[in-house]
Amino acid sequence: MPVLELKLDPNEDVRQAILNPLLAFNDSKAGQDGYKPLAILLRDDEGGIQGGLWAKCYYDWLFVELLFVPEVMRGQQLGAKLLAQAEQWAKQQSCVGIWLDTFSFQAPGFYEKQGYSVFGTLERYPPETHQRIFLRKLL
Repeated sequence: MPVLELKLDPNEDVRQAILNPLLAFNDSKAGQDGYKPLAILLRDDEGGIQGGLWAKCYYDWLFVELLFVPEVMRGQQLGAKLLAQAEQWAKQQSCVGIWLDTFSFQAPGFYEKQGYSVFGTLERYPPETHQRIFLRKLL
């Protein structure tokens, strides 16, 4: 009989033990996902990484997992440039669109100005008055 184990310090091996059969199941139902990672780095004058964009393409959609521009670099359209470069790459990969999520206190208005539209929200996340907002842009 299966046993449930609550593990509060899981490592990558545990994650892979769950992920690998899930990916195999997904592939059997939806075909190969075509996974490709993407990073667009924002470097300072000394070459250090100060921010950028981290995304992954699979099932013909690009998911922007992380986008960060340090406060001292804001106002130079760097966020828009990062997204535009990611969108160009996604088009080259024949992606249908791009999706991402942000918190209500982060940058939903910025993404809407870049042509993204809200397709879902998670209320009270973080608690109280905030939301997690999901946006997409068709290419």
